Amino acid sequence: MSLFRKIFGSKSEKSEEELKSNERGKYMPEIKLPVDERFTINFKANGGKFLYCENLDEIYHTLNNIIQENNWEEKKVLLFDSNLKDRFKDFNLPTSTYTQEATYFLTTCENLIADDGSLLISSNQIAEKRLKELPENFIVFATTSQIVENIGEGLKGIKSKNKKQIPTNITTIKHFKSQEEKDFMSYGSSSKNLYLLLLEDL
Repeated sequence: MSLFRKIFGSKSEKSEEELKSNERGKYMPEIKLPVDERFTINFKANGGKFLYCENLDEIYHTLNNIIQENNWEEKKVLLFDSNLKDRFKDFNLPTSTYTQEATYFLTTCENLIADDGSLLISSNQIAEKRLKELPENFIVFATTSQIVENIGEGLKGIKSKNKKQIPTNITTIKHFKSQEEKDFMSYGSSSKNLYLLLLEDL
């Protein structure tokens, strides 16, 4: 072997080593991101607007910004949840229980699904309404403890929380893009312009 080959190594040896390392890489287990990171990435990929807040003051400030940004100060909000009414009573939001009158819908959700970045909701949030009947604009208030791996885990949680009566009308919202932006995969689904106010509670 020549002196240069000893010092620099041959190209064929290097390529063999690279091949071996590439082959090893193929069979290595995938590095799984933490559940909250996976949810954030998938939710944003679906077109959702993600707003992380460390405390309730930030939630109030962010909600105020959303309302101002969209000129919704005088617009009616669809609000079914009495707890949310109490939580945001200082905003003096002009509320309605009629879907046709409302410009946006303020709600909670059952869970946030990390695997596909969707939101799991039920009759606890939307009564017996279909997604198509609800306003195009959603503001969802949720907490980091509601993030779960997958829909199966979310459904188990719903069952354990509501032992006396399991809610009906369980569905997911996954597409958060306007009609023009919808792609082939989301054809036929109800797309919403969605803001997620996520409160840190862990």
